[in-house]
Amino acid sequence: MNRGTDPLTVLIIDDEEGIRRSSKRIIDDMGCRTLIAENGSTGLGILQTESVDIVLLGIASANMDGMEALSRIVESYPDTLVIVLCGSATIETAIEAMKNGAYDVIPEPDQLDQLQIAVNRAREKILLTHEARRQKPTKLPTLADLGTEQSRIHTIVDTLPIGLLVTDAQGRVVLTNPMFRRQMQVPETLDLGQPVHRYIQDDGLCRLILDISQGCRAELDDIPDYEFSPGSDTFLMAHGRPVIGDDQECQGAVVTFEDISALKVIDRLKSEFIANVSHELRSPLSTIHEQLAAVLSNMVGQAPSNEEHLISRAKEKTQGLISLIGDLLDLSRIESGAVCEEPKQVSLEELMANIIDFLGPQAAAKGQSLTLLRPSQPLPAIKADPLALESIFGNLITNAIAYTHVKGSIEVRMSRAGSHLQVQVVDNGFGMERRHLERIFDGFYRVKTEKTRYITGTGLGLPIVRGLVDTMGGTVHAESAPGEGSTFTVLLPGDLVPPG
Repeated sequence: MNRGTDPLTVLIIDDEEGIRRSSKRIIDDMGCRTLIAENGSTGLGILQTESVDIVLLGIASANMDGMEALSRIVESYPDTLVIVLCGSATIETAIEAMKNGAYDVIPEPDQLDQLQIAVNRAREKILLTHEARRQKPTKLPTLADLGTEQSRIHTIVDTLPIGLLVTDAQGRVVLTNPMFRRQMQVPETLDLGQPVHRYIQDDGLCRLILDISQGCRAELDDIPDYEFSPGSDTFLMAHGRPVIGDDQECQGAVVTFEDISALKVIDRLKSEFIANVSHELRSPLSTIHEQLAAVLSNMVGQAPSNEEHLISRAKEKTQGLISLIGDLLDLSRIESGAVCEEPKQVSLEELMANIIDFLGPQAAAKGQSLTLLRPSQPLPAIKADPLALESIFGNLITNAIAYTHVKGSIEVRMSRAGSHLQVQVVDNGFGMERRHLERIFDGFYRVKTEKTRYITGTGLGLPIVRGLVDTMGGTVHAESAPGEGSTFTVLLPGDLVPPG
C-alpha cells in the first residue's frame, strides 16, 4: 500500500468499456494513479505485481464471476479496499458483496458524486490506518515473535507431549513444536511462515483453523473439536482457540493436537466385546423367555398367585434384558458404520403414517391422542435407509408415549426446511430440566423423577437415534421444561426427489 503523501493507486476491474472509461476519468481527476483491467483474471494478475490501495470491481466480469474475484482479493490482499460497482444488480447482490468483504457498494457507478464519495471515504480510512501505525511508539510483540524467541517458554513448547501449532491473523504458521511436525510428517525443509494447508492435509481442519485465526469464531462455545486421521492407524483430536490481543482483536490461533489412537483402539475393542457378548447372551435369554412364557401359561389357575407373580416378573426381566441386548447390538453396528443400508427413495410422509398406525394402539391404551400433522404441500421423497428412519422415529414416538401422562397428547409435525426435511415429535408430558437435555443422548442416561422412575427402558433409545441421525448427516436436538412436555426435532438432509 502507498505511504505518506504518495497518490493512491486505484485498480478498475469491469467488463464494460464505458464504465472503465468513465470511472478512470473520475479517478484521474481526483489525483489518483489509475490501473485498468477488463476482467477478474487480469485484475488479479495486476495485483500480484502492483501495490494497489483501492479496487473498483464490477460485480460481473468476463472470465471470472465478480463475487469470486471479490473473495480472492479480500483473502489475498487484506489491506486493499474493494468498492463493488453493482450497476443494476439487486439489493441481495449488494448484501452478499458486503458479507464477502467489500468495503463499499455503489449501485449506480456512472454517477460522479457517488463514486467520488466512496473513493474519498476509502482514502480517509487508508490514511487514518497509516497514521495509526506510524504513531505507535514501539513495535508491539506479535505472534510471529514466538517463532524466534529463545526463552524458557520456547523450551517448554518444544518438549510438550502434544502437537502445537500457532498461526497469525492471515492463517500463516508462525510456530510449531517437534511433536506436531512428527504427527504431521512435516518435511524439515518446510519453514515457518507458510499457509496452514502446507502443513496439514485435511481441508476441513484447515478451514476451521483459518476461521479461528481470522476471528470468525470468537465465541469459544462455537469452536468444535476436530477428529481426523493423518495416516493409517493414527487418529488425532485438534483443539483450537483464538489468540486475542490487548485491543480485543484476534491475532491468530493456537491449536493443540492430541493423539487419540489408543482411545480409538480401546473403543473398537469395547464395541467388539459388547457385540460378541450380546450375541452369546441373546440366544439363551430368548430360550429362557419362551420357557417362562410356557410355564406361566400352564400355571394359570393352578398355582398360588404369588408364584405366578414371580414367574411373570422373571419373564418381564428377561424381556428387558433381550431388549437391552438388541439396543447394544444396534449401537455397536452404528459405531462400526455398518448400520445403514444402501439409500432408497422413501416417502417420509408414508413411512411416518405407518409408524403412527403401528404405535397408535400403544398410545390408545393410555388414552393418549397420537396425531400426524402433514404440511399443506406434499413433501418430496428422500434418499435414505428406511429401516434407519423407522428406528429413529419409532424410538422418539415410543419415548413420547412412555413419558406422557394418561390422556395426554402427542403430535408428529412434518415440514420442509430448505434442502432438509424436518420432523418434530411434540408431547405435553412430564418434561425435564434443561440440565438433562444434552446428557439424554448419552448411553444409559435416564431422567428419573417421582413421575418417571417407574418407567422401564434401557436408556439406549436416544443414543441410537443420535447415532443414526449422525450417520445420515442430519441433526437432532431436544427442547423441554418440567411439566410442559418435550419437543424433539430431527433435520434430515439428502437428495430430495419431487413428489409425484
